[in-house]
Amino acid sequence: MSIPYFGATTVGIRVSEGVVLASEKRMSYGGFIISRAGKKVFKITDRIGVAFAGLFADMQALARILGTEVKFYELTVGKKMNVRSAAKLLSNILYSQKILPFFSEVLVGGYDSEGSHLFVLDPLGSVIEDDYAAVGSGASIAIGVIESAYKKDLSLADAEKIVISSIEAAMKRDTGSGDGIDIIVISKDKILEKEVEVKK
Repeated sequence: MSIPYFGATTVGIRVSEGVVLASEKRMSYGGFIISRAGKKVFKITDRIGVAFAGLFADMQALARILGTEVKFYELTVGKKMNVRSAAKLLSNILYSQKILPFFSEVLVGGYDSEGSHLFVLDPLGSVIEDDYAAVGSGASIAIGVIESAYKKDLSLADAEKIVISSIEAAMKRDTGSGDGIDIIVISKDKILEKEVEVKK
């Protein structure tokens, strides 16, 4: 049985000030465009966000499950969950479904008492912390743009510009990516959700 092709370009960059997560909006299945308004970036708490590439139903399910589990933890324990714990929680959820896995690659980013964090998870729950990452069918194009521009001392505003440039480059060359960009910018003080229109 072959796995259908799910197009996406989803990227994240971590800097000292915070994290930027973003993805384009196109939903594709095989060679067909299903929607031009798919949301692949989700706010989980006021300091944690997730971004996905993969099967759209799995993205929505994982965002709901993680959001519910994090809120339950915070209500039960009475304190905020840190970013690493949220990533490990999602890792356990993914691994528990390894026989029938979620078709989804995930970026978890946020800001907590230890600073900013970005984690990359595969469909079986492997967790890697990194300064930047790209997943999805356009990842190989986007990562080249990010690597050429990334520096340790980037500002959050510069990181956002690089994220947009990397996704725009992928959208020009990957048929599974396109139709605008959703962005979450997470800093120590706030989380902002933005939408960027891309000229055709």
